[in-house]
Amino acid sequence: MDPVKKRILELTDEIIDLRRHFHMYPELGFQEFETANKIENYLQNLGYETLRMAKTGVVATLDSGRPGPVLMLRADMDALPITETSKKAYRSRNDGVMHACGHDAHMAMLLVAARILRENKSYLNGKIKFVFQPNEEIAGAIHMIEDGVLENPKVDAVMGIHVWTPVDSGKIAITPGPVMGGLDVFKITIHGKGGHTGVPEDAVDPVIAAANLIQTAQIIQTREISNLKATVIMFGKITGGTKSNIIPDKVDLEGSIRFLYPGGPDSEEKPTQRFIRIAEQVCAAHRCTCDIDITHENIPLINHKEMTDLAKETAKEIFPEANAIIDNQTIASEDFSEFCAKVPGVFIFLGAGNKDAGMTVSHHHPEFDIDESVLSKGVEMFVKGTRHFFENADRLSFLMPT
Repeated sequence: MDPVKKRILELTDEIIDLRRHFHMYPELGFQEFETANKIENYLQNLGYETLRMAKTGVVATLDSGRPGPVLMLRADMDALPITETSKKAYRSRNDGVMHACGHDAHMAMLLVAARILRENKSYLNGKIKFVFQPNEEIAGAIHMIEDGVLENPKVDAVMGIHVWTPVDSGKIAITPGPVMGGLDVFKITIHGKGGHTGVPEDAVDPVIAAANLIQTAQIIQTREISNLKATVIMFGKITGGTKSNIIPDKVDLEGSIRFLYPGGPDSEEKPTQRFIRIAEQVCAAHRCTCDIDITHENIPLINHKEMTDLAKETAKEIFPEANAIIDNQTIASEDFSEFCAKVPGVFIFLGAGNKDAGMTVSHHHPEFDIDESVLSKGVEMFVKGTRHFFENADRLSFLMPT
């Protein structure tokens, strides 16, 4: 048996135990204190020196002792404000908080990969930077970058893996180009003039302005931007009014704008600017005014072609079955995009859905769970992908001297 595969097999229980520990004790973004302690203790027991970044982030570096590039491997740490409804023994012990997106699995896979890579560093060149990043759900990557995670040593390339229940276990999705959407979050307050619902002519109704805006905004993705360039505008929250016979003086709307093309809000499609234009003009048509707050949360995640090709070559060894390596794109967003915007990177979707085991619900769902049998495959992708990167570094154009 392949020695790496054999070692992973020996550590299978450890991978699952780590994942279940993190699942039982989830913490929200920038509050991952116990999570960070667990990660640090594990790495330090292996002989790594650890560094804290961005409050709860943990970084460790493996130096092979030989010259070569620096590869960064990343796992996210934070959970979501969701109450888990599962009855499983490893369900969340922290009320109202749950690992409903697989970050528990990511940490477990990367920790065990760090163990195996350290045991096999004589086969490596260059350096590996293991990064455990907080607050992925609200753009924590940029804080790690600002704290210098891509420097000292300077990172040349980056790889991340995400368990993904929409993809069946036994499959892996590795796709060049745009793979996850950019995300802008908006908050709008529409101001009108309150009054009595029996005398609406004496008021300026922000409710009907809000209703019209929700409808009219949909023309952006259906009439103004090509349907070949994915754009989704969603309203997730509407607040206004106090009683059925009172016209309120304001209505608050919140939602998101997602896009799956390079440039996002700065591209020629300009989805966010179009949205602002429509909001202002619809409100004006209803004699209302509006305050608009836009948060540019994530840019689109774009996989580098050479890094994608390398990952596919690695996956062929780990997933030799026909049609096991597939393409996958989603309008959901991921702040790994910030790393890929700075250095060549690849983000991989590890299939974790299992219909027979009832593990098919979507991410961010209170019953979310994964097929844990895939965790060993994720570790193998990290370990063999790293080895493959160093073995082929001399043919990567972005590492060649200019």
